[in-house]
Amino acid sequence: MGDVNLSVTLAGVALKNPVIPASGTFGYGREYAALYDLNILGAFSWKGTTAQPCDGNPPPRIAETPAGMLNAIGLQNPGIDAVIREEVPNIARIFQGPVIANVGGFTVEEYAENCRKLDAVEQCKILEINISCPNVHAGGRNFGTDAKAAAEVTAAVRRVTRKPVFMKLTPNVSDIAEIARACADAGADGLCLINTLLGMRIDLKTRRPVLANRTGGLSGPTIFPVALRMVWDVYEAVRLPIIGCGGVASAEDVAEMMLAGASAVEIGAANLRDPYLCKRIVEELPEVCKRLGAERIADMTGAAHE
Repeated sequence: MGDVNLSVTLAGVALKNPVIPASGTFGYGREYAALYDLNILGAFSWKGTTAQPCDGNPPPRIAETPAGMLNAIGLQNPGIDAVIREEVPNIARIFQGPVIANVGGFTVEEYAENCRKLDAVEQCKILEINISCPNVHAGGRNFGTDAKAAAEVTAAVRRVTRKPVFMKLTPNVSDIAEIARACADAGADGLCLINTLLGMRIDLKTRRPVLANRTGGLSGPTIFPVALRMVWDVYEAVRLPIIGCGGVASAEDVAEMMLAGASAVEIGAANLRDPYLCKRIVEELPEVCKRLGAERIADMTGAAHE
């Protein structure tokens, strides 16, 4: 068996491999660029960015759990204008590949305005729309927990950009396939799933929740089986490329996600434990593919369904 072809495409965007550090765990690339050459990566998804600067939630906002972690960072970011002005030029210096812009918003109009501004940013090849944000016009209910609201955001963003639109879905729903279909029908080019599961811990000494926000997003290896099942379900429900995400921590996990239906895979919480992990996964993927008899990694997408 010859060299393994690791290249994949996401809605027409070519990636040299399917490995993508996930939003929220990679910032805007600065810190990791000091550790290794980011150009080994297929892409990276930058930190969730909103219209206005956001300080995030009060501390404590991270807590360990068995086989994972809880976070309630609260979309801390410098705002879209500062990111375009300061971070985008820096990203171009440290990474030459396609960048995925993770976009947050508290109203439909804010999502659309952010995406309109990003449409002119050449290196941002994909817009990843985080619909796990609270809808301020719906009493704080997340856009992604309601099919109608998810479709509304998808359609609004689709109207203002030529770039591929990938909707990042929350797992905190009874039927993720329903949300996926609503996004597909509204014009999404792809989907990213899953975001974190809702969880909490209580400090036995204080008898109070560990996180100041009370609840936080559960991530890490503990959620991998849930993420895998949801990628499988969504692959069966829609014909759109999927970025699989949730608890991925090894090259074998990447292969499993792709067999379930992912075209590319994001690695999140595991970067915080081992900042070199994505680099190592890229290096180990060819051997895993050879073991599985795959000469082209793209052929593995959805292969477990056949």
